[in-house]
Amino acid sequence: MSQIFTIGRVRDGRLMLKVAGIVLIGSVLGGCMLPNDTVGYPNDYRKRHQIALRDGSRTVEVFIGQSRGSLTPTQRAEVLSFAKVWKSEATGGIVIDVPSGTQNQYAASQAMREIKSIFAASGVPMQSVAVHPYTPDNPEKFPTLKLRYSTIVAEAGPCGLWPADLGPTLTAAYNDNLNYWNLGCSNQRNLAAMVANPADLVQPRAEAPTWTSRRTMVLEKYRQGQSPETNYPNQNAGKVSDVAK
Repeated sequence: MSQIFTIGRVRDGRLMLKVAGIVLIGSVLGGCMLPNDTVGYPNDYRKRHQIALRDGSRTVEVFIGQSRGSLTPTQRAEVLSFAKVWKSEATGGIVIDVPSGTQNQYAASQAMREIKSIFAASGVPMQSVAVHPYTPDNPEKFPTLKLRYSTIVAEAGPCGLWPADLGPTLTAAYNDNLNYWNLGCSNQRNLAAMVANPADLVQPRAEAPTWTSRRTMVLEKYRQGQSPETNYPNQNAGKVSDVAK
């Protein structure tokens, strides 16, 4: 009987060793597969500082003095450009905020009529233009006539956050030579500010129509056995040196 109990204990001991080995190997593999869990944030700057799309607005301020109710040539160009951009990127109508209770109230109302006429000439429907009077909160600030509309904007950040030291520490981020938190934030924020169409960050644009005249010219040259490249007669007019030749 004692021999039977001894054999049973040996088998149980071997089984426990196998289970302990499997647990140890699993914990080691888990540590290798998830290195970012040790520092608390992703090691990829595109995941740490993701570019997000949200509803925003675009505003243009028009400075109108109390003795002038018409727009300057520069202001007319700004209003015309505002109307063209509105037709391509706006998600709502145009709101004109006219100052009320100020010294330039009458001049601003006269300028607002000229702005609406520029909108109408640019193809902006008048039912998409709303006029709202407002009282400036800060009397020391010049009361301007504001043009605004809602649109989709891209943003990233905020930047400048330092949740951990960059010097020698006992944290895994320093010991494993991982990216610090703020790395890449300014690049993402600048990219979000410079992109013309925020939707391009999510999906590609549809294919635009082909340039029919240029395509016909290229195919005709190819049919005749000629080179389809564009010839520039004065392409060397601005050269400064022949070193690379």
